Amino acid sequence: MILYLDPFMGIAGDMTVSALVSAGADPAIVNDTVGRLGLQGLTFSFEKVHRQGVQATFGRVSWNGPNPHRGLPDILKLIRNAALAPEVEEAASRVFTRLGEAEAKVHGCPMSEVHFHEVGAADAIADIVGACAAWHSLGCPAVECGPLNLGSGFTVMEHGTFPVPPPAVAELVMGFPVFAFGTPTERTTPTGAALATTLSRRFGPLPRSTVKAVGYGAGTKNTEGAPNVLRVLLLNEEPSEGLVSVVEAQVDDMSPELLAGALDFVRSQRALDVFLAPVQTKKGRPAWTVTVICGAGEEARFADLLLEHTTTTGARFSRWERRELLREVVTLQTPHGPLRVKRVTTPSGACRLHPEWDDLQA
Repeated sequence: MILYLDPFMGIAGDMTVSALVSAGADPAIVNDTVGRLGLQGLTFSFEKVHRQGVQATFGRVSWNGPNPHRGLPDILKLIRNAALAPEVEEAASRVFTRLGEAEAKVHGCPMSEVHFHEVGAADAIADIVGACAAWHSLGCPAVECGPLNLGSGFTVMEHGTFPVPPPAVAELVMGFPVFAFGTPTERTTPTGAALATTLSRRFGPLPRSTVKAVGYGAGTKNTEGAPNVLRVLLLNEEPSEGLVSVVEAQVDDMSPELLAGALDFVRSQRALDVFLAPVQTKKGRPAWTVTVICGAGEEARFADLLLEHTTTTGARFSRWERRELLREVVTLQTPHGPLRVKRVTTPSGACRLHPEWDDLQA
């Protein structure tokens, strides 16, 4: 199953939680999860509202405790100590770490010294952890996303008035498709940008699929023109026939430790696959061919990543047709605990099951 984010009017953390609840996520699981964070009285309430004639779910966060500025280590410790589902803990930690990287770059300081202002508040923490809990409630579907509507104009923050997108958002969306539409206002917030760019495996149009459910998450403002909502669609995948790009580079002068780290980074940038093959280059030198498979249209970005993070001096790329089988990850309950299993459906309708090795090791 695919969770497709359609941020045609932008995305924020609270809109994401609300849209997922509208699409079928269990609000009780969301509240149970954020309640484990130990922030006094932290809870979500959800109601139906209308935005330009469209009925949507609006999520409101309330809490009755102090709301200090928190650093990234403080927030990661909150998440780590909350006894969350492993998938929720991992996803929320990745989102906040990505936010920390963006803030550190904006302020020119180490990540350990970053102090969040707006995104360190209790409601922003609830938005991110709640969104990850709602995603988990839906079965941890693969996430894909359309282009991000950033908005336009100016926005007022604790540090002053800034043009849209504000600095942290500009860092977070670097390398991703964006546009601006609608009355001037901030439409993609740091929490929304972090969720979309961290969790999504692909940015692009709707994949070939069957729509299973649709959800609408309302923004706080009821702006004129298009409805201020985030739309999400739950999709059942169909066998995919499409184009992918293959980017290749040869490396013959890089230590294995550094090369492995570079490829881990490239893989983390939502490559479909990254692998090495041994080759022999001119002058008889042993070397590696690095191959990156990515979405069609992303070849320039991944070629630049290889040029930046490896010692190669050139990269080549091409486009290939690809056909994929239907696949989804399901969780089975066993006497030894939950086990994630990849279920693959062949063209004849037969199923193959592949247990996740990480779960077998746990």
